[in-house]
Amino acid sequence: MTIRVVLADDQQLVRAGFRSLLEMDADIQVVAEAEDGVEAVEVTRRERPDIVLMDIRMPRLDGLAATRQIMSDPALEAVKVIVLTTFEVNEYIFDALKTGASGFLTKTVDSDELRRAVRVVADGQALLTPSVTRRVIEEFSQRPAGGALDGVAKSLDSLTDREREVMAMVAAGHNNSEIGVALHMSPLTAKTHVSRIISKLGIRDRPQLVVLAYESGLVSPRRS
Repeated sequence: MTIRVVLADDQQLVRAGFRSLLEMDADIQVVAEAEDGVEAVEVTRRERPDIVLMDIRMPRLDGLAATRQIMSDPALEAVKVIVLTTFEVNEYIFDALKTGASGFLTKTVDSDELRRAVRVVADGQALLTPSVTRRVIEEFSQRPAGGALDGVAKSLDSLTDREREVMAMVAAGHNNSEIGVALHMSPLTAKTHVSRIISKLGIRDRPQLVVLAYESGLVSPRRS
């Protein structure tokens, strides 16, 4: 299966560099480019890619606003957004997670890591490095619990004890293999649990699950 990608960045040289790195492998194809947020939304609606690599700072419409428009469009439900940042940990991470971004990459990412990241997100997983997870934890350590994702936290009552354990591990930044080892299950079973949790809570993906875990108080930042 070919992973179809849209590149959104206001610098042509950056887009050219990412295109060159991505298309080194035959299973990734850049189907369109955008030089601002408005164009990013337009080409995403037209091309229906698997992944959008989205810069934050762009003219006309910034990357967060463009991501929000893409994530709120029911016709683009299958599209995943990876946010491009200058620094791995910055003030945009929390907002980007809440808009539905599936992960983050710095513009200094090497070619192998870039292609791996695209494949990970295309496979339905979140791209949250330990430092990004720490940034989320720090954000919530300064906030009271409650108000999670427009009241979705009320659905936490529908989760089993095992699903709550899995959700807490996802919030701590663990992948399916690590969850499997810790909870004595296969990675596939862990993935099934995560998918069931996302379905029960009516949220989009793992990054929103992380936000919800902290906002609801299921996971305490001070203990993580």
